[in-house]
Amino acid sequence: MTKESVKVSLLLLLIALSSCVTRKAARETIKQEDEIVNPLEQKSQSTDNELNLLRHEAASLLMLGFRGVDQLPEELVYDLKTLRIGGIILFEYDAPSKSRPRNIVSPEQVAKLIREIKQTADYPILIGVDQEGGKVNRLKKGLGFPWIPSAEYLGALNNEDSTQKYAELMTGALLQAGFNVNFAPCIDVNINPACPVIGGVQRSFSSNPDDVAKHASVFIRTMVKSRIAPVIKHFPGHGSAKSDTHAGFTDVTETWDPVELDPYRLLIKNNRRFSVMTAHVFNKRIDTIYPATLSKKVVTGLLKDSLGYKGIIFSDDMMMGAITKNYDLAASVELALNAGVDVLIFSNNIDEYDPTIANKVVDTIVNLVRTGRVSRERIHEASKKVRALAKWVN
Repeated sequence: MTKESVKVSLLLLLIALSSCVTRKAARETIKQEDEIVNPLEQKSQSTDNELNLLRHEAASLLMLGFRGVDQLPEELVYDLKTLRIGGIILFEYDAPSKSRPRNIVSPEQVAKLIREIKQTADYPILIGVDQEGGKVNRLKKGLGFPWIPSAEYLGALNNEDSTQKYAELMTGALLQAGFNVNFAPCIDVNINPACPVIGGVQRSFSSNPDDVAKHASVFIRTMVKSRIAPVIKHFPGHGSAKSDTHAGFTDVTETWDPVELDPYRLLIKNNRRFSVMTAHVFNKRIDTIYPATLSKKVVTGLLKDSLGYKGIIFSDDMMMGAITKNYDLAASVELALNAGVDVLIFSNNIDEYDPTIANKVVDTIVNLVRTGRVSRERIHEASKKVRALAKWVN
């Protein structure tokens, strides 16, 4: 082979090798380009994920009432599967239509209904009821549930063994049905025996705050042992009121007594595991502008800071006249959340029934966060507390 031939062969080899490298580089470039995500698409996906998370966390702060005894209405299935609301509250009587049944017909029926709710939700959910005894008895004897006497009856008897007996009877019925939250005991002090929603209907254990705390402790301890969350009420005290917050504005400025805080102080001191429900009462001596549920001075300043309470705070029904006749939905939700309330109850069982209320409230919370009127951290903090409670009771 001549020198010229060798040179030509080497040149051809170099060209071939260069071509292979070029093709490999091109393939790598194409591969890299395929793997690159459009920054705008990436940002859009991140925004969608954050919005979905916010909506789920907002929904977890809702406890909702609905109509149904045998099967879940379509809108509730949406609230459970898509919104993922935090809780359900059941009633025996439907107030808007003034008729029965609402949700509760018998022990077997309500147990089946609650199982369906839990299966549809497919996540830990709170299932609540107002089961105090006496006249506030959603699980009635006539429907097949055990009879539970009123707080007033037990307070007058003033026998802890009797209180324990009925606390166990009540807890057993709640467990059998599948409830994991009970809005009881009522620890309002009987300041005004004629109060239309407390003393007048025998919901207070006593006018002595020590006795109130003593009997309430029995119910709290018994329910907690069975992993049912007790919710004491109505902070900072409804026992002196002359009117009903279901109907409208209720001012206790002139009648409220500081001893109404004593049962809370005693129970918090003993580190009992319970939640607290706020009242919609207005007390100018604590807050000159807002009723308790919407007042940061009451919820955070008094309950959390002064009394040292660290648990979950439920609102009383946000559809009561004391709220709806004085505040629109956005204002009431904004004020309650900023006050320190963690769970907003919308019973759908006062004057009207709104099957879309859950979606409306979630949209409202999202808008409040977007406009900076409620912080994103407040929603996240409350949602964590609610989910921890739901996990514990389930």
